[in-house]
Amino acid sequence: MTDLTGARWRKSTRSGGNGGDCVEVADNLPGIVAVRDSKDPTRHALTFAPQTWSAFLTAVRRGELVD
Repeated sequence: MTDLTGARWRKSTRSGGNGGDCVEVADNLPGIVAVRDSKDPTRHALTFAPQTWSAFLTAVRRGELVD
């Protein structure tokens, strides 16, 4: 399991403002980007290589992942 001590979590700009659908991202750790559900921050976070996370964000911004 990846050590996320020192992670600085921020709420995603795409998260809803009504208390639901909240995603937090920590991109201050060397070599990883961590993502977690802000409603349950004690659960395991997903981790990605920075280049993988960047490719995902690019695809989202381009609308490539819309069904």
